[in-house]
Amino acid sequence: MDTSTLFIALVFVLAGLVKGVTGMGLPTVAMALLTLTLPPLEAAALLIVPSAVTNVWQLATGPALYPLWLRLRPMLAAVCVGTAAGGWLLSAPPQDGFVSAGASGGAWASLVLGLALAGYGALGLSGWRGRVAPRAEPWAGPLAGAATGVLAGVTGVFVMPVAPYLQALNLDKDDLVQALGLAFTVSTLALAVVLTCRGNWQASAAGGSVLALLPAGAGMVLGQWLRGRMPAAVFRRCFFISLLALGAHQCVRVAMTSLA
Repeated sequence: MDTSTLFIALVFVLAGLVKGVTGMGLPTVAMALLTLTLPPLEAAALLIVPSAVTNVWQLATGPALYPLWLRLRPMLAAVCVGTAAGGWLLSAPPQDGFVSAGASGGAWASLVLGLALAGYGALGLSGWRGRVAPRAEPWAGPLAGAATGVLAGVTGVFVMPVAPYLQALNLDKDDLVQALGLAFTVSTLALAVVLTCRGNWQASAAGGSVLALLPAGAGMVLGQWLRGRMPAAVFRRCFFISLLALGAHQCVRVAMTSLA
């Protein structure tokens, strides 16, 4: 096993562990670390299978899928539209099947990813939780979904702003975990379609994504085991600090590359 393969495997073990403990964070952690060595679209292509499988499992174990589906349909439709728009925005010419890390499109995607990670980390550390009134859901849901889709299409990360939005709906714990799984599943499938249409999810990428499921699954099992053996608040604080640091590093790296 070469160094690059070992690094990717360890990234997916860590990302799966975070998802096992917190119920979210697999694509966020994986993209943050993978893009240290890979172009954003290549990293996103590796995420498709592990993210889809773990999210389907998460939404299938919840208590009330159909009522959530009915409530969140406008938001989920907007996620799909936004993902297509984000894929269109990231239209730099591909190199060897993927966008070059040094291309303007790749650099722009890396900057957006860094800002999204840093923003999510800062928001998590602040402890802020908004509230969305039921009368505001018809317009707030599609708005959050469209913004999430655009970020997913550009960066491969689909937690912002859908995760804070769902937390603001005042769902109970089990419904929230299931709603996150539903939103992430739809986002993953929409991203897979966009990558396929762009030619970024070909046979080699699909094979690598299937193999990435193994370390991600192992990490998720370990995370579930750890969930009952450590304070969740401590882990989440470390998680958000790490995201803030990784996002800041991503932004600084892009800035230094642009100045070079």
